[in-house]
Amino acid sequence: MRILLSVCSRNPESVLFRDLPSWAWNCKKDGLHLAKKKSGKLPVPFQEIETRHEFRVYRKRDLVLVQGKGSSVWDLQGREFLDCVTGMGAAILGHGHPVVMKALKQAETLITCSNLFYNDQRALFMASLANAAPGDLKRVFLCNSGAESVEAALKFARFSTGKTEFICARRGYHGRTMGALSATFRPDYREDFMPLVPGFRFAELNHFESFREQVTNETAAVLLEVVQGEGGVHPVRKEFLQDIARLCREKGLLLILDEVQTGMGRTGRLFGCSNYDVIPDMICLAKSMAGGIPMGAVIVSDRIEHPLGKHGSTFGGNPLACKVANEVLKYILISGFLDSVRKKSFYLMRHLTSRPLSRAVEIRGLGLLTGIQVKGEAAPLVQELEDQGVLALTAGPDVIRLLPPLTISMKDLERLIGALCKILA
Repeated sequence: MRILLSVCSRNPESVLFRDLPSWAWNCKKDGLHLAKKKSGKLPVPFQEIETRHEFRVYRKRDLVLVQGKGSSVWDLQGREFLDCVTGMGAAILGHGHPVVMKALKQAETLITCSNLFYNDQRALFMASLANAAPGDLKRVFLCNSGAESVEAALKFARFSTGKTEFICARRGYHGRTMGALSATFRPDYREDFMPLVPGFRFAELNHFESFREQVTNETAAVLLEVVQGEGGVHPVRKEFLQDIARLCREKGLLLILDEVQTGMGRTGRLFGCSNYDVIPDMICLAKSMAGGIPMGAVIVSDRIEHPLGKHGSTFGGNPLACKVANEVLKYILISGFLDSVRKKSFYLMRHLTSRPLSRAVEIRGLGLLTGIQVKGEAAPLVQELEDQGVLALTAGPDVIRLLPPLTISMKDLERLIGALCKILA
């Protein structure tokens, strides 16, 4: 076993490798390889190196992941884990999927192209995404991440309405850049960065009157997640979302749906809003759009005015990301694929809700976005899952969040169910 490091220098005396023992590396024509010792372990201190050099904003687990295939990832010691984190839901087709790997060959042709020029891959992807979007959402702005897509939507709403206020949901999460953070509810994310962008009001999810009471003459839009992911995996209720859409039409407000986590098939429909028979004015997408390659988008209706020359993105809509995203979209839309997501979701939910799980309070979700509210803290249970060979997330202090690849096999689904039943019994 050899782990290939992609580095700018093959020189063992380079800054990155000056602290490593000389036996740890082998120089080859295609880069620097780290040789596995006879002991079966790689003693290279990657964790120490990363800790020494990174600017700390993440609370990390004691795990160094180096390889992935399908629904599994492996650490330096060769231990396999079922991946229900998937880069926060980004690896929607799993790791090393042939569709993604083949599309990445676009790098040999053209990687980047300024939005000052037209591009074949960008044009093809925009057309595919617009054709797949619901209702009259037929124009696309491309960027690189979820926070960027939310920031763009907020600007587009202000520009189109001339108004400056937004109504968002308590427990909602939309990102951590300044505008997106202003729309995010969690006080511990906000308090150290005050004052934030003014004009954001918060109401109770699934309580229509709570939202209606927040409407003013300066309200530009309502911004909601179809399923609150970070906030505890709380799906919106169909009647509530339809009432919000009706309110927006009556009051002349825009409806923005943040589908960064629920879009691209995660809920069993291409767009989460299709489960509710609601067509918004803007949909924010990212995470899984390009199967793990950075990508974001805002799909907009004709109600949104074009802010020509007033917004942009250096890397947004680059040919490499667009080629991958287009192939991922085609794969998701293959006949039967989304049906399989719904079947797996039903199977997972049926088996979890039918078992006597004494440590579980409630199991909720939509599609293959699942939250398990537990008694006490969720973090220790997530660690227990890791000990069982399953990687999962928390969603607030008392919820385990699961984001497996949509391609997860029934065998791996059974493995997940078995691990969950074991720790929650």
